[in-house]
Amino acid sequence: MIRAWFGIENDPFSIDNIALLSQQQDIYDTVKVHSQQGGLCLIIGEPGTGKSVIKETIRQKADKRMVVIPVNRTMHTYTNTLKILCTAFRIDNDGLHVSCEKRIIEAAFACNRDGKSLVTVIDEAHLMDVEVLRKLRLMFDEFPKNHNIILLGQTHILSNMSLNVNSDIKSRITYSATLLKLNPDDMETFILAQLDKSGLGHNVFTEEAVSLIVRSSDGLLRRCRNLCISCLIEAVRARTKSISIDIVNKVLIQPHWRFDYNLATESSPNQ
Repeated sequence: MIRAWFGIENDPFSIDNIALLSQQQDIYDTVKVHSQQGGLCLIIGEPGTGKSVIKETIRQKADKRMVVIPVNRTMHTYTNTLKILCTAFRIDNDGLHVSCEKRIIEAAFACNRDGKSLVTVIDEAHLMDVEVLRKLRLMFDEFPKNHNIILLGQTHILSNMSLNVNSDIKSRITYSATLLKLNPDDMETFILAQLDKSGLGHNVFTEEAVSLIVRSSDGLLRRCRNLCISCLIEAVRARTKSISIDIVNKVLIQPHWRFDYNLATESSPNQ
């Protein structure tokens, strides 16, 4: 709908082949080096600060010498997590833990013999049961030394690792970074870069509209992306190709964009 109305070929604000901002690029460059040497990397940040962008960049920019194994369903038991890894390695996932672990380790060494580095990316790692993470750590210790594990999660995962009982995991971290909220300049850079990528002119959003989007996004990349997409949809509905501050405000009156105290003032007196 958006592409047809604006006459473009690429989806605006798509996460595919997204241009990294400065702090994301620094983290990605460092993680890439660790992926060649091996280690345990921890990337933390509030929801919406860009962890998924880094994950997708690692996956999309992996060359023929790198095998990226994503583990996205972190709420699973250790058994199901092993099956996810088997599926990623394209090997049989039948049998007991020991059998699956053996096949996974053999597949990892096969990659190593082929001259490939191995990267396991565990997304939403803060949701993974610490015992599952510990069992994975023990199995990964048997992997070739150039294997890199990247944990992506919210900030409280580091607090959990700081407990004495989890020191065996924290002591193996070779690199960690926190994704901070974006400053207004970086947020505006992100918006303009996404417009360039999709073939839209910078004048699609007025300066006042961009300023309001930046303020309303509160430094969170996901909020900015969702707000821009919603504004583009609203522009299609309004049959206009210029997004003004009025269109942004029309999106921002939706309940999920408003603060709790605003909703409280509108509550029915009978509630």
